[in-house]
Order: sequence, then structure tokens, then C-alpha cells
Amino acid sequence: MLLRDRTVIVSGVGPGLGRDLALACAREGARLVLVARDGERLRTIEAEIGDAASTHRVAADAADADEASRIVEETLARFGTIDGLVNNAAVVPPLTQIAAAPLSDVEQSLDANFLTAFHLTRAVVPTMVARQRGSVVMVNSAILRHPKPDFGAYNIAKHALLGFARSLALELGPSGIRVNTLAPGKIDGERLSAYFEVRAQARGVPVEAVRAEYASNLSLRRLPSGAEYADVAVFLLSDLSRAITGHVLDANGGEYFD
Repeated sequence: MLLRDRTVIVSGVGPGLGRDLALACAREGARLVLVARDGERLRTIEAEIGDAASTHRVAADAADADEASRIVEETLARFGTIDGLVNNAAVVPPLTQIAAAPLSDVEQSLDANFLTAFHLTRAVVPTMVARQRGSVVMVNSAILRHPKPDFGAYNIAKHALLGFARSLALELGPSGIRVNTLAPGKIDGERLSAYFEVRAQARGVPVEAVRAEYASNLSLRRLPSGAEYADVAVFLLSDLSRAITGHVLDANGGEYFD
């Protein structure tokens, strides 16, 4: 097991990629701290993992610095160490042209997509520095590579997250702490299927035609699942990636090459 005897915090644990990240870390032997604002959702995923002795739920909004500190305090009280952190919390803000977007749209995006990771990572760092080891994974987005109209507020926050990750990688490397960015492409699942239905209705074509069109743009000719992206995060958390820090790993089925 790649994460045996390690404690990993996963934020943004929801029904999509957050769930897949939690299940993947648990499968690889991690003691797991599940973080989200929705406590009931956390209970559901903890039950699915089926190992209460190795999991801990924290219902909190880590965009608040005090809440981020509480997450760390509860983790240390329960498991004694923190070896990994996956910052997955994210929200797509209202879609508007950035030149005319209300400031509130940008602030909302920064709160959800940047400040949560900012506060939680800074709260975790002292413990990792004391142990001279740790791995932080920032779950970002392929929007880093492909800006889209009306996604300006989201793009701004995700680039702030990237800058934060790179700065931390440089600063924390001497303390044995690695910081990397996972940039997923399209994730097959309920949310993407709903989007395909909207696109199909707007164009008057079958949903299957829209799905096939999107898949045709990927080298693999299929849309990766959340579980596949979660495996990439496990790799970045594990010693298999011990020589990698400050990197953006583009996991997208071959949509983008660098």
C-alpha cells in the first residue's frame, strides 16, 4: 500500500472527485481526515470507506483561517501526525465576462478556489516542517492550459493557487516537503453528463453525439473517471514521486501535451 501508516487530509470531499480521492487514499492504507462543509456527506463517505478507526470527519469551511487551524488540531489529536494534504475544495463561480464581472464574483471564486487551500496549507506546514517531510497536492484545473470565455473569475483563482503551490515548493523543499499541482481535464460523471445534456438540448442533437465529440478531442478517445484522477493524486502523495516538486501534472486523457 502506497500510503500505509500515513495521515492524509482531503478537503472538498463531495460526491464527485472528492469522494474518489478519499476512497483512493483509503485503499492505499492512509489514515484519512475528511473535510467538507456538509457533515452529512462526510458521514456517507466515511461509511462507504468502512474503516471508522482510520477515518476522521471534520465539517468545516477552511476558507476561514480559524476553521483551518481547527482541522489541523483535530487531525493531530486523533492521529498525531500529518503526512499529506490534498486541497480539492472548488466551486465554479457565476459565469460572466471578467471585464464586466461584479467584484463579488471574483471574491467568491477566490474564497472557494484559493483561500481554502491557502489557509489549510499554511495551518498544516508547521507540523510537516517539524517532521521534515510531507506532500501537498493542489487539485487545480485544465483551465490553466485552456482559458475559456466567461470563466475569468475561476481562472484567476486557479492561477493564484498555482502561484501559491510553486512558491511553497521553493520555500519548503529544504524541509523535505513537496508541493505539486494536479490539473485534471474533463471528469466523467454526473456533473459532466448533466452538462452534455444541456449542450445537446441547445444544439438539438443526441447526448451521445456531444459526449463522442468531447471524447474525440482526447488522445485516449475516452473521458477519464474521477477514480483515475484520484490515482494520480495518490502517486503525488506517495514516495513514488519523491523526486518531484513544483510540478504541474496534466492528467487529461491526452487533451493537452507539454
